Amino acid sequence: MRSTLRNWRSPVGTTPTGDPDPGQSDAYLLAANRNLRDLVEDTSIPASVRAELAAEFGEIEAISDKLRSGEVHIAAFGRVGVGKSSLLNALLQRPAFSTSPLHGETRQASRQSWQSLRDGQVVLIDTPGIDELDGTERERLARDVSRRADVTLMVCEGDLTDFELRALQELCASQRTVLLVLNKSDRYTAEERGLLLARLRERCSGLLPPGRVLAAAAEPRPETVVRVGLDGSETVTSRQRPADTTELKERLWSLLEHQGHALAALNAALFASELDRKVASRIVAARKAVAERIIRKYCLGKGLVVAFNPVPVTDLLAAAGGDVAMVIHLGEVYGFRLSRSEAAKLLLTISAQLVALMGAYWGMNLVSSALKIASAGVSTALTATAQGALAWYATYLTGKMAQTWFSQGKSWGRAGPRETARSILDALDRDSLLRTARDDIRARLKGG
Repeated sequence: MRSTLRNWRSPVGTTPTGDPDPGQSDAYLLAANRNLRDLVEDTSIPASVRAELAAEFGEIEAISDKLRSGEVHIAAFGRVGVGKSSLLNALLQRPAFSTSPLHGETRQASRQSWQSLRDGQVVLIDTPGIDELDGTERERLARDVSRRADVTLMVCEGDLTDFELRALQELCASQRTVLLVLNKSDRYTAEERGLLLARLRERCSGLLPPGRVLAAAAEPRPETVVRVGLDGSETVTSRQRPADTTELKERLWSLLEHQGHALAALNAALFASELDRKVASRIVAARKAVAERIIRKYCLGKGLVVAFNPVPVTDLLAAAGGDVAMVIHLGEVYGFRLSRSEAAKLLLTISAQLVALMGAYWGMNLVSSALKIASAGVSTALTATAQGALAWYATYLTGKMAQTWFSQGKSWGRAGPRETARSILDALDRDSLLRTARDDIRARLKGG
């Protein structure tokens, strides 16, 4: 599979804060759309992997549509009760998102258009709280939405809890643009608010620039008004204070006007890059499973041949050198086509390393293990089963060596063939494999 998004993982032309250079917005948009289409249309992705990641591929299509329409998404993220919905309502200056004194009012992501940008639209997205005891699915949804957003508002109402700090670290680690908003700041005096913001900036050092930690008051508490009449009597009333989101709005619009489309393009590329890695890991796992089945098939075939026609123990690895078909077959799984001469050359290298490492150990010690594992019975059957198990095991070692070479791009890597063989031998449970070989061969001998 081609890697479609490597250039996006560390974008060129970024600002000192790590944001994309606004002067390259159009280039980012064009590159993002092209890379998304490349990923969606990549014919080298197996159908089974594409089916397994159907939801992610569907989301790629949605992100591609979002880029074409010029939308920039801002999501509110945080614990239950910190005022995410209220903060978005304050930005909108209308009660578009549902709020309630009860925890967990927001059950699913919801969205509202906010303002127009040049060639696009800003969309605000509300998310469920991330700390509900019975809201595991809602927490997952909140995290997913915030990762897809172009700008995430991490909302808190005081000093960060350990849970909130971990959530913020996850957001920042994903390279998304994040602002930490201290909501309900009207609960504090000016001095207390200043100290709390300083504390938050200190704790977020290395995660966020100081200018991205700011205060807001989405629903300030009513202020008490005392009116004194002409006769000296006092009348106490309360009046609602307007929301204080001026600093947040200024910071957001400065960000969006200069970098909005570039942020959207960069975020799309980051999400597609995550999918690219998922696809790659699924393909690796699928190839590994197929390769294991192929190796086992050839192990059984060689084991049965040797069981019917025993060979000297010292010839077993040499016999493995004839497994040309297995090597060619494994190469095809990993996308390589080897000629018979190329396969034979690889087998000679593998056999030489295994013989050199195993030496005398391959002799009596291994034979002893095979005989000990084989079931008692007729002497000829015992010998045939043991010899077949040894051939099975030799073929398995050969197959694992070849698989490793192919999985590393037809290379032994820095370790070289000797250390590769050693690591494979150390990782395998010899007796367990010999027992499996014995059972496979005896079952086939009885069946035949």
